[in-house]
Amino acid sequence: MGKILQLRVQLAEIKPAIWREFIVSDFWTFEKLHKIIQKVMGWENYHLYEFNVNGVKIGLKDEDVDYELKNSKVEQIWKYIDEEKQKFHYLYDFGDSWEHEITVKKINEDNPENRVCPSCISGERACPLEDCGGTSGYERIVEVLKNKEKFSDEDSKELLEWAGDWEPERIDVDEINRELKKHAGFG
Repeated sequence: MGKILQLRVQLAEIKPAIWREFIVSDFWTFEKLHKIIQKVMGWENYHLYEFNVNGVKIGLKDEDVDYELKNSKVEQIWKYIDEEKQKFHYLYDFGDSWEHEITVKKINEDNPENRVCPSCISGERACPLEDCGGTSGYERIVEVLKNKEKFSDEDSKELLEWAGDWEPERIDVDEINRELKKHAGFG
């Protein structure tokens, strides 16, 4: 029987911080962890990803990858993550380069009678929109949204239309958990 990990994932280079705390089983693969991170952060799983745990890279092999990469579909979390306060990294979307730092907050024994995995515990701020152009694109969208009257040029109007009803400060942990429950198997 595996252990239950409470993890904190935080986007790098964005202030105020965008983060989530969530729980997973260490018996699962890194592929499943990737899919859970996609749900808790609000990403749409359009792009490649890679974990870096103590210099070991774990992800899906792609023709552009010319370095050693362990297969995330078979590598289980417990083989690499085994202590509280341990940190590792997750990169999503090699174009926009969304760097995430993941910290192990707690490790608990698995309790089969009380399984709630995966589950989002808390978080702050909405995840950036997919394909917004990385950190600088995200900052531009937030600036335009906060000062709509100041930006009247055509580019800003198109940006606002593209962003739709997205709100940078909005997070709904209950909705995240409904999504996690709906996709509990994660294929």
